[in-house]
Amino acid sequence: MRRVWKRLCGLMLVGAIGVAAVGAALSNALPESVPGAAAEARTAMLEDAIHLEAWEQTGAISFVFAGHHRHLWDRKRGLHRLERGSTVVMYDLKTRTGKAWRADVPLEGSELRTAIDRAWMIWCNDTFWLNPLAKLRDPGVERGAVELPDGRSGLLVHYAQGGMTPGDRYLWILGEDGLPTAWRMWVSVVPIPGLEGSWEGWTTLSTGAVISTRHAFGPVDLWFSEVAGAQTLSKLVGDVDPFSPILHEG
Repeated sequence: MRRVWKRLCGLMLVGAIGVAAVGAALSNALPESVPGAAAEARTAMLEDAIHLEAWEQTGAISFVFAGHHRHLWDRKRGLHRLERGSTVVMYDLKTRTGKAWRADVPLEGSELRTAIDRAWMIWCNDTFWLNPLAKLRDPGVERGAVELPDGRSGLLVHYAQGGMTPGDRYLWILGEDGLPTAWRMWVSVVPIPGLEGSWEGWTTLSTGAVISTRHAFGPVDLWFSEVAGAQTLSKLVGDVDPFSPILHEG
């Protein structure tokens, strides 16, 4: 038994060393950045590349994130519907009030509150991944130009306040066409500092906004599917308002 325990401990140690080695290989040091004219020029270049004005005219958008979260977001009215498994949540993003169903059974009380709060957290995460380049000038965001050792240019973005994880930093690595090819992340929810992921699979919505639909982190992929956007919700889904169950109450 003692030999078996020693072997198990040895395997666990080897595994821990392997994980640490992989983490070290994937990590990157936080680079120095310089605020000012160069940073603002790169910010403007990124915004032009994704057609930020067209994104601002996108009043409604639908998408599936990572094959599990189906979103419908009415940006004009600030309404959100999330389908996740057998649960459907529909609510107002400002008041975080609405309705939820599990297997078509309405939720009430603490279950309803939990479902809405969970849907809001998922919305915060998934919509940030959908188009973080639209948030480069949000309040509390600090931007600095970065020159990488391999000659590539970058923009370091620091979310000093707001959101669910203030303090996060992202380094956008710019391509020749102005669109980013990758980013590196120094964020509280990722244990590998400076982990790099690709930005690819660019697609253009009917409004003209440009969205990346695939991000590869080594063997791990995060992807968007069924991405569609329009100037209004009716142009996206038709004349029947899918949010009618939470409207005109009381």
